[in-house]
Amino acid sequence: MWPLSQQLCVGSPPGVWVCSTDMLLTVPSAPGIDWDGFQGVRVIAVPGSQAYARNHGVYLTNEQVSRSSSSKGTGVLTPPVPWVLRSQPCCGCLTCGSLKSSLWWSHSQGLVHNIIYKGTEAQIQQCAGPDGTVPLVCGVVFFSSDAAEQLLATHVIPPLDACTYMGLDSGAPPIQLSLFFDIVLCMAGGVTEQDFVKGGGDTSVRNARSVLWAALHAFPLSMACIPNASYDYMTTSASDHIRSLTLLPSSASHLCFCKTAHSHVDVCPSTPTLAHTHVPGLLWTGTCPTCLCALGSSPVSWRMALRSPTACWKEPCGWQPAASSSTVTSRYVTAMGVTPSCQWMGSRVRWPWLGYGIHGYEIWSALPPWGCLSGGAGDPGGCCPPQAQGPDHHWPVRHWEPGQTLCHGCKPWPEILQFMSLQPHDKAKCVRLAPGSCWPQLVSQGVFPFMRLGSGSGLGTQGPAASSQGPLEIGPGCLLSGLTVGSSSALQGFPLRDVVLQGHHVRLRDLPCRVFTLTGRLDDWQSPAERATYLNMPWAEFFHRTGIREGDVWDAETPQGSRCLLSARLFPVLHAQEALGLEDVLWLLAPVASERLARWRAAWRMSWQELLPCLDKAAELGARQALFFLQGQHKVRRVLLGRQDSSLLPLARSAVHEGYHEAVLGTLDEVASTAGDAGIAARALACIAEVLGCMARGEGGLRSGPAANREWASAFGRLESGDIAGGVRELAAERQKWMSRPALLVRAARHYEGAEQILVRQAVMSSCQFVAVGQADLPPLGHWVQVACPARLDFSGGWSDTPPITYEHGGAVVDVAVLVDGCWPIGARVRRISEPELRLISLGGTPQSEVVAELVCRELEHLQDYCQPHAPGALLKAAFICTQVVQFPSQKPLQAQLMESFRGGFEVHTWSKLPHGSGLGTSSILAGAVMASLYRAAGKAASTESLIHAVLHLEQRLTTGGGWQDQVGGLVPGIKIGRSKAQLPLRVEVEEIQVPDGFTQTLNDHLLLVYTGKTRLARNLLQDVVRNWYARLPSAVQNADALVSNAEECAQALRQGVTCHSLGSVWTATGSRRNAWHLGVSRWLLAA
Repeated sequence: MWPLSQQLCVGSPPGVWVCSTDMLLTVPSAPGIDWDGFQGVRVIAVPGSQAYARNHGVYLTNEQVSRSSSSKGTGVLTPPVPWVLRSQPCCGCLTCGSLKSSLWWSHSQGLVHNIIYKGTEAQIQQCAGPDGTVPLVCGVVFFSSDAAEQLLATHVIPPLDACTYMGLDSGAPPIQLSLFFDIVLCMAGGVTEQDFVKGGGDTSVRNARSVLWAALHAFPLSMACIPNASYDYMTTSASDHIRSLTLLPSSASHLCFCKTAHSHVDVCPSTPTLAHTHVPGLLWTGTCPTCLCALGSSPVSWRMALRSPTACWKEPCGWQPAASSSTVTSRYVTAMGVTPSCQWMGSRVRWPWLGYGIHGYEIWSALPPWGCLSGGAGDPGGCCPPQAQGPDHHWPVRHWEPGQTLCHGCKPWPEILQFMSLQPHDKAKCVRLAPGSCWPQLVSQGVFPFMRLGSGSGLGTQGPAASSQGPLEIGPGCLLSGLTVGSSSALQGFPLRDVVLQGHHVRLRDLPCRVFTLTGRLDDWQSPAERATYLNMPWAEFFHRTGIREGDVWDAETPQGSRCLLSARLFPVLHAQEALGLEDVLWLLAPVASERLARWRAAWRMSWQELLPCLDKAAELGARQALFFLQGQHKVRRVLLGRQDSSLLPLARSAVHEGYHEAVLGTLDEVASTAGDAGIAARALACIAEVLGCMARGEGGLRSGPAANREWASAFGRLESGDIAGGVRELAAERQKWMSRPALLVRAARHYEGAEQILVRQAVMSSCQFVAVGQADLPPLGHWVQVACPARLDFSGGWSDTPPITYEHGGAVVDVAVLVDGCWPIGARVRRISEPELRLISLGGTPQSEVVAELVCRELEHLQDYCQPHAPGALLKAAFICTQVVQFPSQKPLQAQLMESFRGGFEVHTWSKLPHGSGLGTSSILAGAVMASLYRAAGKAASTESLIHAVLHLEQRLTTGGGWQDQVGGLVPGIKIGRSKAQLPLRVEVEEIQVPDGFTQTLNDHLLLVYTGKTRLARNLLQDVVRNWYARLPSAVQNADALVSNAEECAQALRQGVTCHSLGSVWTATGSRRNAWHLGVSRWLLAA
């Protein structure tokens, strides 16, 4: 796909590319196809040999037909436009300076006359160019948008509908068509309709060809032949496959390519460190001697494996390989006998031998073979000592002493580390704490409670050791891995210091078992026993302390020089009568009972050298995977309960990909139901929605959408009533019915977001305690109470006031109240009337405008749709309920309530000069105006601070969500900054910003209101904002931080009276931060 998507497609007009997948195509990095004036369909060709063309297809162009006709008349061969004389290197290298001249294809844009398949020599010769090559059909076709649409339209026309599942499901017999000889051929200029249709075989194919001719023949068919390109058709022949590995491309015998294949070559006897191993060699063909010599002498080019398989790497030694030693094995190098710093750059490296018996271990490496990344061999800035030359003169050999700190460039992988230096340098698996330090995360989750880690110690477990009784001391220099829950009690009372304790999954034929190994951090694995240590003590001292004899661990036939830790049979594997456990190796640290020695001797034991080939890699990886997601579940609890700004989205994606989503969902259910906090539970439900969305794998429709299915109503009702635990349980039970396909998963995710919004509303409604309402005189009947408000502009910090961001992170917004055309654009008025009813009237843009809509409510049932934002009069209904002028729900009828409390009903008029969805805070400001006038008309008094929090409450009851910046901007005059802390209950504090004299007028002179006509409905935007925040991606958290800090900077700049240019810079920075939420319509569209 790379040649097609990154090379051929570059610069092409709109259309459809079609490419077959049964070929190997090589094209230049810049094919340079000319698309000027292109119409119709274009086929891509590559130059190939006439011999190869005998079994393949070739294109015959109109120019070739004309050339053939003219040459027959004059006897003179004149190269037409598609041919050009070029000079090319003899091969694909850069070092060879020799060039040869030949005729190459240029980028022919000629029209196709015909397609010849397995033609005669005369037909193929007619297609040949001056250098004898022919344009091969290579399986790539481009359809312009017009041609593609016309072809697509034929899929519903019989008999072509039989090529689709719709036609097959209708009972039509299937037909098979060729892209080139049925679809493309009908557009060739030299083909007649009669010949084309008759060549179709049976009746159904002829009818299909007739339809294709009528639909496509009018489109011109042109050809672009790419010079220096090659093409190999992939067959099932083994001979063809071998040829493609070792020889030149069949279609391009006129080109010189350097093709390589790697092989195993017997080791040179003069390299004792690599005895009984293999080293990489190479089968090299198609290369000029100059290139081989030039590239073979370059250290950097050694990574291309330019080595002769017939010469020793360490010359001169006179070694020659056996005749059968050079065999092609794979396309990647198999490197053996190297140390961790000798990793081959950008290559897949196999580690069958690391000096410690690690056989067949494979890793991916990106380290250069000639030095570490942090300093290089012998560099004082790096860890690496001066290198000893490897057998190839380019691979350095590193040796590290025990306890040496490795640089980042040479740090091995944890698995290799455990076998070699045996120190926990890898921080991904081990955590080092200072002496006496405690690991609170593990303590809080029940993993090794009361555990204390010494300096340099690392711990990796395969389950929470909640059964531990009493303290567990782990001294410095320890590495523990592969331990299960049952192992924790066995560790108590043993002195753990400078030891490596590991559990392994081993498979002995078909018998799986667990084996524990115990070694010292300072042990030398390969030195003979008389000079080495075990458990950091001399072997003689170890034998004396434990009662173990030398004959217990080594056979009598084992030479003294081969008796080392690597070959010592120390580790019990099976016992005839009893199950083995961790204590069967731990006793070696503090031998106290002779029965332990007898039990150890009675067990079948193995050495490291014998254990390694038996390691069950699948079980080991499975255990590590289970451990990863177990720790992931602990992370879920820690992040949610600790209110941390860490993203759980990567964990959710990994869990879905690896099949651990049920465990993660269960943990999220547990947190949501037991947290006892609406904010934490809401975030847990949002995370469940993310997991369900990941399970849909991008299918099933949009994430945003309705969430009011009746199947979920019971669970929603429990959440609304405050029963979070019961609601979460019902949600989980209902969720199981929606897991079968992507569409259901996406719908379930929407309902979990709906449940999360219920809990967010409950958290925000905690602000009600800051609504203080006093008593006032009741105005007389018919007396109008009118409130007019400005619109608002937010200078900086917008969206940081949005729940849950505002109470989980904290928010700050700088707002300014503005008039529109010199008028107060938003207002409401209320009066008492004698009739016990509620008259809700919407006016035009001013109080004197005509009535636009009128609604009369006489029963409580008329108010029940107050929580549906699109219902008529929903905002006004919610205002009556939130101000407690009307009690809803209630057993007392509406008319009785109104007569008892107010001796009549209310008439409300509202107006707004601003268009719906203008983004100037109309709905929230209007809600504040309605509530302010309604409070006063009902004989109550409320402060501005109370109104700000009352509007927060109203918008949650209305289910539109929303923050507090709109009502702060429209209800508080002038320029101000509103703030909220990261806490519940949610409280908004407002500070008026005092600006220098004249600054307000300067600002008025520079403000211009432009209405684009594009609406921004807050409810539609809030879902995206909240979802981005709950995902807690680092960019989202950083964006929230920047919004708040920008607001504080803006407020300070306004106090100092900055110029409008400086204020515009602050505004620009804020705009870029707001755009980071990807909210669609923004002020930047005005510049377009």
